[in-house]
Amino acid sequence: MAEELLQIEGLCAGVEGREILHSLSLDVRRGEVHVILGPNGSGKSTLMNVLMGHPKYQVSGGSIRWQGEDLLALPTYERARRGLFLSFQTPEEIPGIRLEDLIRTARQAVTGEKVKILPFRKELEAVMEGLAMAPEYAQRYLNVGFSGGEKKRAEILQLLMLRPRLALLDETDSGLDVDAVQIVSEGVAKFHTAEDACLIITHNTRILEKLRVDRVHVLLEGRIAETGGAELIEKINAQGFAPLLAAGE
Repeated sequence: MAEELLQIEGLCAGVEGREILHSLSLDVRRGEVHVILGPNGSGKSTLMNVLMGHPKYQVSGGSIRWQGEDLLALPTYERARRGLFLSFQTPEEIPGIRLEDLIRTARQAVTGEKVKILPFRKELEAVMEGLAMAPEYAQRYLNVGFSGGEKKRAEILQLLMLRPRLALLDETDSGLDVDAVQIVSEGVAKFHTAEDACLIITHNTRILEKLRVDRVHVLLEGRIAETGGAELIEKINAQGFAPLLAAGE
């Protein structure tokens, strides 16, 4: 049996005293790709933010364990060091910090080893070429002046360079045109191996075309309403969420 990376049991969490997630349970094993579907406001992004320890969100019940360790006891930077990576739905612009410097510093923080500049830059340029990113973007301030597609490619670049154990992708394909979705999809496929795992929120299932999806979870009103295999994606695409919402009334 594959190693269990993430265990969520009975998770209750919310923001400003309002509970959004209600007794949510989910397990992710090494090598797996999990997809979370659900209408807007169902709690998908709340789950991702809670996993990474966003201070705005409070956990009121349940547990989250990462390779057997209590994840809730760790600050965000320690979660990143343990191998969690969050790709934001709307990446922030950070003036004054170059993309190359961010990735190099993050790699040093995660590995604890000094990064040699020349080999690092050679690797960075090769990965950027695969994402159809011009090399000069490495010297630009993070996401400043980037288009929506460029911001998402920059996040996939970070994913490929940092090689986390669990990629949390929160609508990484949001707002992208067909060509950009294809490039991002190929980038995620290049990242994923039998040694890591992906937890993906998406409304555009084209990003999944190059991945073997193991489990699909439908999140409705803060609860997992249904779990199944990849065939569940086709069911939702054909019927929408209305039948599940009606069944829960």
